[in-house]
Amino acid sequence: MKILHVCLTGGYTEGFAYQENYLSKYHALDGHDVTILTTEYCWNHNKWRKCKEIDYWNKNNVHIIRLPYKVKLPYKINSYVGKFQGLDKLLNNIKPNLIFIHNLQFRDIKLINSYKKAHKNTRILADSHTDFSNSARNWLSKYILYKFYWKKYATIANHCVEKFYGVLPARVDFLRNIYKLPANKCELLVMGADDEEVKNASKKERLEETRRKFGYTTDDFVIVTGGKIDIWKKQTLLLMQAIKKINNDKLKLLIFGPVSDNIKNEFNSLVDTKQIIHINWANSTQSYEYFAIANLVVFPGRHSVYWEQAAGQGKPLICKYWEGTTHIDLGGNVIFLMEDSVEEMVYQIKKVINDKEKFKLMEKIAFEKGMQTFSYKKISAKSIK
Repeated sequence: MKILHVCLTGGYTEGFAYQENYLSKYHALDGHDVTILTTEYCWNHNKWRKCKEIDYWNKNNVHIIRLPYKVKLPYKINSYVGKFQGLDKLLNNIKPNLIFIHNLQFRDIKLINSYKKAHKNTRILADSHTDFSNSARNWLSKYILYKFYWKKYATIANHCVEKFYGVLPARVDFLRNIYKLPANKCELLVMGADDEEVKNASKKERLEETRRKFGYTTDDFVIVTGGKIDIWKKQTLLLMQAIKKINNDKLKLLIFGPVSDNIKNEFNSLVDTKQIIHINWANSTQSYEYFAIANLVVFPGRHSVYWEQAAGQGKPLICKYWEGTTHIDLGGNVIFLMEDSVEEMVYQIKKVINDKEKFKLMEKIAFEKGMQTFSYKKISAKSIK
């Protein structure tokens, strides 16, 4: 098929561990002719900036086309206006068999609806990454921006989209309850892990090399956590304090990801380079390598795409409990933290280390079910069935 991925709500950035990156990759690997239509902007140095390349094929043989906004306005304003130059012309040139829309917050979704009316055999699917943890967090945003403004365009999309995928249970709820889309058209399509990266990171020689890099021995119990550490994930500090409180020389903590300035001093005071190591940044491949050496992966703060990646690498998890994110639990591979406290983390980590039978069961479920459920090869195939 000719598959067109439409990423016009924000932008598309190469190397990110997002749904649009992996679905397009595995659609191309499965033999489809794949194009990504996106904005001129990508994430660079902690800001949305104009990309240098606007029409190219990436390493996965996916054709990337970047469209300029229709009106010259600041990026922040244009991201709400959501109108682009030449979208209708490109749709007619590409003539896709299937259009996959990533997020619904752009006004030119009307043009896709018009294209569907003229090309009735074209299938259209959409996913959504919006919930109350990242959007509609105050009255103005919830009732004016989402329930009024963006709901209008979700309703337009409903005329042409056959299936809406929320990438978390909470995001399925958002589609149904805020946008009021039909419940029978809204389903969960989980995020996951890149099968190729999982395979490469778990090779024996790669595992040994990565462990050696950090000075870990074979009998060290290594906990890994990753992602941006900011005010929304400040619980990482509690995890660090818990590791020190347990006072076990064989217990190690590896943290990767940038730290916000407002908590950097407190964070740095807890890093000792022996028991707690911090890596400022990890690219996509490195994140797979770091999770691969973990005995246990802990996410004490808000959800990120790393939850599904670590689960897809077959790792047992300890995660902060958030309503609408319990899909990560496949029957015993996860322990949920019910409160933000050092004592709770000490208790749960000690339980994992000391109860060897329970931990073996967690590992078994994580390996057997996690790597199947959160495989992007399988998710990408499911997404277009």
